Amino acid sequence: MQLFYAADFTAPEYTLSEEESRHAVKVLRLAEGDTLHITDGRGTLYRCEVVVAHHKHCLVRVVEQHDEYEKMPYNLVMAVAPTKNIDRYEWFLEKATEIGVTEFVPLVGEHSERRTIKHEREEKVITSAVKQSLKAYHPYLAEITSFEEVVAREFSGRKFIAHCGEAIGEKRYLASTLRKGEDALILIGPEGDFSREEVALAVQNGFEEITLGTQRFRTETAAVVAVEMVSVVNNLGC
Repeated sequence: MQLFYAADFTAPEYTLSEEESRHAVKVLRLAEGDTLHITDGRGTLYRCEVVVAHHKHCLVRVVEQHDEYEKMPYNLVMAVAPTKNIDRYEWFLEKATEIGVTEFVPLVGEHSERRTIKHEREEKVITSAVKQSLKAYHPYLAEITSFEEVVAREFSGRKFIAHCGEAIGEKRYLASTLRKGEDALILIGPEGDFSREEVALAVQNGFEEITLGTQRFRTETAAVVAVEMVSVVNNLGC
């Protein structure tokens, strides 16, 4: 299945962007009558027929529509500090999108070595992962946000902070404490971890302290491990 992403998709007919038209006609060599799939990134998957196979304005018509295609039974917000080597952070964005995430929040903490990202570039990384993994939901990428803003935000599900230091209260293993179907907001710190003061502030704001196991992970690895744990918990018995 060839999947295209079009946030502004409108039925029953739609003209692909020039870039996507070129990919469809020049690269994939789709012709009139051929089919392709398009998602609006909000859960709807469209099976479409090529009406006009032009490399600059490929026109398609909807043949079949699937709403809430492979919708996750939970919402997952990953607030992760961007790594000094941005390639590692982009690897996390790609893999986490493949597994399943609702929202990415690049956060800046006390020990952060990177305090800026190229938002448009990271959006493209996510979009590419959506298309490659055939997802109908496109994760939202927030602007880079301070740690204080992230811990103060309203969130109706459970809130977790992963850190390697001594627990302020009680630290639990994420896969053991999270229950199937629960929405989750998970904080993963920078290479230098969260400071003691940051952990305390998170706990004061209702965050639960968690561990991801006895291994020592890099930031991007810890973030992917957390996403996979949430996925596994929600697929038990499937």
